[in-house]
Amino acid sequence: MQDLTNATYSIDLLVNAPRVPFKFDGRILFSSGQGELIHLTLQPGEGMNPHEQPMDVVFFVIEGTGRLTVGEDSVLVTENTTIHLLRGVQRAWTNAGNTPLRILVYKLPNAG
Repeated sequence: MQDLTNATYSIDLLVNAPRVPFKFDGRILFSSGQGELIHLTLQPGEGMNPHEQPMDVVFFVIEGTGRLTVGEDSVLVTENTTIHLLRGVQRAWTNAGNTPLRILVYKLPNAG
């Protein structure tokens, strides 16, 4: 299947999506002034450093088990879970399982 685009829609493949400039596999699926959708894959044991975003973020865990650290709290999160974090809250993800952790990340610059 090829990427398709016309005046009213676009269809893109994950493998063709631009990569985020980090050490883990993140792909920008959609980006506009209204928001950004990123597909994130963390391999077993892989994680990211704590960081903040200047916007609200919604995570949806597609597959795997991850540890989400929010401030001083840490919670184990499994597939089919949605998490909403407000802007300015420090967070970090670590793959806590034995299979890839796949997460959709929706950044909402205009929320709130």
